Amino acid sequence: MSHTHRHTNAVSHGKAFALGIGLNICFVAVEIFYGLAANSSALLADAGHNAGDVLGLAFAWAAAWMATIKPRGKYTYGLRKTTILISILNALLLFGAVAAIGWDAIGKLQNPQPVSGKQIIIVAAIGVVINTFTALLFVKGKKHDLNIRGAFLHMAADAAVSLGVVISGSLILTTGKNWIDPVMSFIIIAVILWGTWQLFSDSVKLALDAVPKNIDIEKVRSFIASQNGVESLHDLHIWAMSTTQIALTAHLVMPGGNDDNFISALQKELKTKFNIEHTTFQIENKNLQQSCYTDC
Repeated sequence: MSHTHRHTNAVSHGKAFALGIGLNICFVAVEIFYGLAANSSALLADAGHNAGDVLGLAFAWAAAWMATIKPRGKYTYGLRKTTILISILNALLLFGAVAAIGWDAIGKLQNPQPVSGKQIIIVAAIGVVINTFTALLFVKGKKHDLNIRGAFLHMAADAAVSLGVVISGSLILTTGKNWIDPVMSFIIIAVILWGTWQLFSDSVKLALDAVPKNIDIEKVRSFIASQNGVESLHDLHIWAMSTTQIALTAHLVMPGGNDDNFISALQKELKTKFNIEHTTFQIENKNLQQSCYTDC
């Protein structure tokens, strides 16, 4: 049996997390102050939403750090799986934010309330800038790490909410129609739900050890089967150890045996072609495979 442990740390976004959390804590304080000063339920609700996202960023940062802890004791894979669990938590927090926005929008439809003027629009515009900037800090890592993607979606959702407040406030000031505000909220909800559902679905699949969606298992199977000396393979498993690391195990039937060069070359090719870092192979001859099929 041969294996390799080519661990790499989760995508490093420590500075991005620190800067994003710091900026958003300051902005939450500003929103609360001006929300109370302007008697604006919209700003106070957005402050609560942003506070929840600050918590989400903190969770994501903690998970990225926990993923770097070396395996020890009963945790033979380390704590890399926490990045997947946190991505699920981030999706649930976003669903909670959507529910809060929807509840507020329904209340405004039933009892329309005027936007409190230019002050609210200015504060919301500041939110657009801060949240857009924070989201951009995570844009490079969101394609390769669900945890980073969750942080990006949180901040992008916040920017969308703040932009909705700016647009609806401007339209209400020019038209005097207060129903514009809750309608804009429902548009924002649709945008957030679209991205959040994908995050949630992908995270749950990884938590259940499904093959990551960027991996074509049949291509991997064909590639391994095409290697010199490999007569066949079985018990091929591919799963995510974290939001950035992929593992593979397989039984290879090689009647002629193998050497370390074969394993090393195969590991390098799987890393290069499929980004599979952690591989374990059990080498069998034909008789062992037949015995396994008979007895297992």
